[in-house]
Amino acid sequence: MAAEPHAGLASARRLPRTLAGLLMLLVLVCVVSLLLGAGDVGPDRALAVLMGQGDAEARFVLGSLRLPRTLVGLVVGVSLGVAGALLQAVTRNPLAEPGLLGVSAGAAFAVALALVLGATATTMRVGVAQLGAMAGCLCVLGVARVSGARNDPVRLVLAGAALTGLLLSLTSLLLLFDQRAADEIRFWIVGSLAGRRLEHLLAILPSLLIAGGLTLVVARPLAAMALGERVASGLGHRPGLIRLLIIMAVALLVGAATATAGPIAFIGLVVPFAARALAGPDIRRTLWLCLPLGPLMVIVADIISRLLVAPSELPLGVLTALCGAPVLVTVVRARRMPTL
Repeated sequence: MAAEPHAGLASARRLPRTLAGLLMLLVLVCVVSLLLGAGDVGPDRALAVLMGQGDAEARFVLGSLRLPRTLVGLVVGVSLGVAGALLQAVTRNPLAEPGLLGVSAGAAFAVALALVLGATATTMRVGVAQLGAMAGCLCVLGVARVSGARNDPVRLVLAGAALTGLLLSLTSLLLLFDQRAADEIRFWIVGSLAGRRLEHLLAILPSLLIAGGLTLVVARPLAAMALGERVASGLGHRPGLIRLLIIMAVALLVGAATATAGPIAFIGLVVPFAARALAGPDIRRTLWLCLPLGPLMVIVADIISRLLVAPSELPLGVLTALCGAPVLVTVVRARRMPTL
C-alpha cells in the first residue's frame, strides 16, 4: 500500500520533464508537417520558405495550406484528447471515448442535418455540432446511470456503439435526400484536416476558451470524485454540478473538433491511455499530458496520411481508426482494467 503514494509522488516529480520532452517533440513534428506534403513542394523548397526565402508557390503552399492544416491539427488533437480524459474520468470507464460512445456521431449528425437545412456559416455549424455532442453526452451518461453500465466498461461501449450506428444511419439517410450536402460532407464525414483554413479556427476559438475554463474549474473536484462521490461531497464538492460542467466541456470540445475536422475516432481513447501510463491515474496530471499527446497523435497521423498514398491523401479518420483499434482490443483483453 505504501508503494502507491510513492509511485504517485515519483510520477508528479517526473511530470515537468515528461511534459517538456513531449512539447519539444511536438514542435519537431509541427516543423515536419510544414516540410512534408503530397504536392510538388518538397522539403528543400519548404525549408527555404521557413528560412525567409523560397519561391511564390512554396510560400503559398506553406502559408495557405500546410500552416492552417497544422494549426487545426493542434487544436483538434488537444480538444479530443482532453475530452476523452474528461469523459473517462466522469464515467470512471477507461473505454469511454467520444467516437465510441456516440458523442462524435451526435455532432456529425447535427452538422449533416444543418447542411441539409441550408446552413452555410461555419459558426452555425460549430454551434449545431456542439448541441449534437451534448445530446450524445447526455445519452451516454443516462445509459450509464439507468442501466448500471457505468460499472461495466464493455456494456457502456456496446451501448455507445449502438447509438453511433443509429446516428450514422440517420446521417446517411439525410444525405440521400440532398445531393449538394452529400457532395460537401462526403470527405468530411470520415475525418480530415485537408482544406481547413484559419477561419475555421477563429470560429471555434470562443467555445474552446470556455471549455478550457470549465476544465480548469472541474479538474480538482474530479480528482476528488475518483475517490467516490460521498468522499467528494464530504470535501465540499457537488458531484452533480461537476458532472454537468464536464458534459458542457466535452460537448464544446468534441463539437468544435468535429465541426472543423469531421468525426475522428480513437484519439480520445489512445491519448488518455498513454497519458495515464506516463503520469499515473491522477486526472490533473493526465490532463496536462493530454495537451501535447493529442496534437502529437493527430499531426503524426496526418503526415502519414499525406505520404502513404501520395499524391492522393488517405482520410485521417481511417488512419486513426487503424492505430486506435489495437489499443481498444488491448484494454478490453487486459486482465485488470486501468485504474482511473
